[in-house]
Order: sequence, then C-alpha cells, then structure tokens
Amino acid sequence: MPLDRFSAAWREGYVSSVSTGDSAHATGECVFCVLADQFVDESTGVLWRSELTYVTLNAFPYGSGHLLVLPRRHVASLGDLSNEEYSDFTRAIRSTTVALEKAYGPDGMNVGMNLGQAAGAGIPKHLHGHVLPRWFGDTNFMTSIGETRVLPESLQSTWQKVHVYL
Repeated sequence: MPLDRFSAAWREGYVSSVSTGDSAHATGECVFCVLADQFVDESTGVLWRSELTYVTLNAFPYGSGHLLVLPRRHVASLGDLSNEEYSDFTRAIRSTTVALEKAYGPDGMNVGMNLGQAAGAGIPKHLHGHVLPRWFGDTNFMTSIGETRVLPESLQSTWQKVHVYL
C-alpha cells in the first residue's frame, strides 16, 4: 500500500520553476543528465558540482535534507564508472554526509543506492546515491499508522542550509 501524502502546494513554485524536468520529459532525455549541466544555484536545486559528479536536492524527499549524489555521465551501475569517476563519486558522498551533519546535526544518517528497477530505483538508468539525515523519532505515527509523510521544510530551505557546507 503506497504512502498517502499531505498537500504540499507551497512546493509548486519550485517544481514548476525547474525547467529541466519539463524539457527532459518532453524530449525523453534523462532528467539527471539535463540537471548535471545546470548551474549551482537555488533555482536549479544543484548544490555542488565537479567535473565528474554533482549533488542536488531530491525533488521527492523522504525527509528533510534528503540529497542525491550523481555522476555527471549517464551510467546505470557502479561498474560502469571509471576509477576516476568512482573516486569522485564516493568523495562527493562523503562530503555530502559531512555537510548534512554540519547543517542539521542529525542523530544518524542513511547513505545508500537502489541499483536497478527491481531494487527500487526510480530512475534506474542513471546511477545516484541517496544521503539522508535521520533523527530519533523521525518515523512517527503519521508514517507508521497514517502511511503519510510530513516534511517540515521546503526544498529552498534545505538548499540554503546545506550549500554553504559543500
């Protein structure tokens, strides 16, 4: 049974302002590949970028501070990365974790990847890692019983909190 969600109409401005999703959907391009070439800016959601890797907001976060780390090149698996890409990708995961620790001071952290559609990847053809701060009690009755997730902060607020540390 899927989770119900509260209305988040306040996010409409962000979702509609990110033209990458619209253009990628219309042309059939990978949204992550289009996003890889965007500027580091609150309006794009991109927080940091190197020649090989970038960090962006998750447009559909599990919780506050949920970020994605991606190789800029369109690859589906870890084995498809060159050694240089793999090193840059894993360094970016580490620096993203450190940035979230500084920005949020969480009780813990989830770091992981869903490799392939069967593993739950929403966009299985472009490798991406999830980095998500966690707190004791952040899974409460709303998630457990109401099957609803409450997100207490906007994506813009997440970008503002984290970008200074990346």
